[in-house]
Amino acid sequence: MTTQPFPRSPNVLLGGLAHLARMVDKVRMRQAGQIQDYNYLTQGFDRYLLDFLQLAAEAFEQRVVQGGTDEEVLQWVRTHGRALSPHEVAQWNERILASGPKDEATRQRFQARLAEVAAARGVPVESLPPVTTWVEVIELDEGRL
Repeated sequence: MTTQPFPRSPNVLLGGLAHLARMVDKVRMRQAGQIQDYNYLTQGFDRYLLDFLQLAAEAFEQRVVQGGTDEEVLQWVRTHGRALSPHEVAQWNERILASGPKDEATRQRFQARLAEVAAARGVPVESLPPVTTWVEVIELDEGRL
């Protein structure tokens, strides 16, 4: 049986930023043909982070594909993205890591995502651990919660 590899958790900080390590992994894994169905650079947390850093998705992807360590990619991000204060980084992390559904439409999307996770596990939604954030849904989906 093949185990589906997953990118790192959004909770893993790279350069102090939540989700950056995951986004790097997603590019690397996609290039290796290991993931296809993930939100990828143009939507979700990826898009929010690229917008926050003021980086073009194509440029970020190209840099990661060139290879190198996380630290080398981070240095490129710091050189080509906008400069961030420690306060801005803290605000980013709080916003991403604590983000949950804010209106009825996103609550419905959140519940639908939980139903997908439950169906993949073959269990009723009610048996899943209680979650309130999008990051927790990712963790649940990828078996870390």
